Amino acid sequence: MEINWVVVGWIIDMILNGAVWLIIAVIFLSLVDVSDNWMRKGIKFMDKADKLIRKFIDNVFELIEKKNLKILSSIILLIVLGILAQLEIIPKLIT
Repeated sequence: MEINWVVVGWIIDMILNGAVWLIIAVIFLSLVDVSDNWMRKGIKFMDKADKLIRKFIDNVFELIEKKNLKILSSIILLIVLGILAQLEIIPKLIT
């Protein structure tokens, strides 16, 4: 009885290839799990920061309204419009 070495090599190749892909899948699934936890923590932090920034901005605008500070409000508006222009949001809104 003769051994077909091509078939034996093909079977060994399939087994080794499957084992390598299994190892790669295990490594990447663990990395996805870790990055998922980091992403959840990042989103929670962004939510807290967003609420804090919104509260701060509301307090600043209330102070400006109470004190009737025209110069400060115009500087803040200039900064906001400058940021929007740098991010190319204003040209998109115009067109």
